[in-house]
Formats: sequence, C-alpha cells, structure tokens
Amino acid sequence: MGKIKKARKRNTFNYNKNKKKLKKKLRRKEKPHIECPQIRKAWDEHKTVKQNLQDMGLAPGTKGMLPIKPRKNTKVEPMETNVLKPYVIEEMEAEASVRGSDRTTCSTDMIEYVQHMVKEHNEDYKAMARDEKNYYQDTPKQIKRKVELYKRCHPEQYAAFVASLQSQKST
Repeated sequence: MGKIKKARKRNTFNYNKNKKKLKKKLRRKEKPHIECPQIRKAWDEHKTVKQNLQDMGLAPGTKGMLPIKPRKNTKVEPMETNVLKPYVIEEMEAEASVRGSDRTTCSTDMIEYVQHMVKEHNEDYKAMARDEKNYYQDTPKQIKRKVELYKRCHPEQYAAFVASLQSQKST
C-alpha cells in the first residue's frame, strides 16, 4: 500500500518568504503602535492593557461608560479610582484645550478673481454675477461666499487691498 500524501511531503525551506520580515510583522501585531504620545510615554510593557488604562484613569472602551440610573431608595456613592498616573489625563486635556489654527486657504486664482470683482463692483454681488470675468457662472450667493472665504483666510491681505482701493479713489 502507498503512503498518505501528507506523509510523503517533506518540510522544505521556502526561499520565497523573508523570515526576518515575517518575524517583524508578527511582533508588530503583538505590540501595536500607540498613536497618543502621552499614553505611549506612560505605557508599561509588563502590564496588561486593562491595568495600564486603569493606572492612567482611562476606560478601555465605551461599554459601561454611561451611568446606571439608581433606584429611588438606594444612595449612590462615588466610585473610588486609583489613578497612579494622573499626569496622562492632564497632558491630554491640555493638548485638547489648545485651539488649532484654521488651515483653510484660497488658491491664487480665486484670490485674483475676488480682487477683480471687489475692485470692479465693491459689494454689489448681483453685478459681480453679470461680470464677463465670471467664467464659472457663479450666482451672487456663491460669489459672496468666495469673498467671505477670502476675508476669513487672508484678513490682513484683504484689509490692505481695500485700503489701496480707497487711496486710489480719493486721488
């Protein structure tokens, strides 16, 4: 009788697989990268995820976060938490309270378009909509939004532009 196919097949080395890369990939799956720098700094490799998060005063998930409504006769006592690393929450709150800068910008084409419209028509958006340079056939509201965006993105440049228009008209 013949042997089973599995028994006949030998373990041969696969030259097409990079063992070093596979080992790194496996290690990366075991220990994922933590995005938050405050948590990464306070993380202890020898503790479990739950223990680490409890030490920092964080919850491991959203399950159980909402308070359970107490019955009418029972008194609710505040839960005692042993936060060993309170600086993590303080740093995260400080970072969250810092207001980020507005990153919206205008293209140079749109800046030129808005400047031309304001130069020719001031604040008359209906006249701007009928202007021959209105290639995209913007409505008055769309033009108004573009002008307001320009004012919001580049307030100093807009103020200087309006001041130069005023000086040209006065002379």
